[in-house]
Amino acid sequence: MGTITFVEHDGTPHQVELEDGSSLMELATNHGVPGIDGDCGGEASCGTCHVIVDDAWITTTGTRTDLESQMVEMSPECGPNSRLACQLRASPALDGLTVHLPEFQM
Repeated sequence: MGTITFVEHDGTPHQVELEDGSSLMELATNHGVPGIDGDCGGEASCGTCHVIVDDAWITTTGTRTDLESQMVEMSPECGPNSRLACQLRASPALDGLTVHLPEFQM
């Protein structure tokens, strides 16, 4: 189907195969990507799956919901492209997506 690349804070990349309909948090945790915890199980209530969407992909991934913003904005590393990986669903349109992981999760 395609791949997504998770880039750790130190620059280490992890390519994961996209599974249509899965959240990026599920993909990361199922494939052992370090730096994505997903403590709340994808309910957008913890912020431990914070990712920073590469600039080239921000239009494709869309904007944060109010609930997502409340969680991710608590992170000191929150930026304009910050999202919760649990709120991003894999689809063929995301083939090649790159997201960066903050140094610390909340």
